[in-house]
Amino acid sequence: MAVTWSVVSLDSTKTVGSLSDVVTTVHWTASDSETVGSDTYTGSLYGSVALAEADSSSFTAYAAIKESDAVAWAKAAIGADEVTAIETSIAAQITEAKTPTVTAGVPW
Repeated sequence: MAVTWSVVSLDSTKTVGSLSDVVTTVHWTASDSETVGSDTYTGSLYGSVALAEADSSSFTAYAAIKESDAVAWAKAAIGADEVTAIETSIAAQITEAKTPTVTAGVPW
């Protein structure tokens, strides 16, 4: 199992100083799944994170941004401890789906 991070959307500001189309927020999803026999169990989280102010020395033009860039920016803005917490939460969702500790329904 390995959590897959992806980008749903980027928010950008048209002009910041001399820079154009500056990404300000990354909307992301993180998900994982595990197949046991014929059953597949999944876990996922969605979030968004604001990015630090753009730095002209390391600026990437909007048209040149790759998803891997945006994922890296999001993870950096979230922070290593929170990234670990998100991935741990997804693993816990999968564990709960495989071996539920809470059930719902009626006995009849």
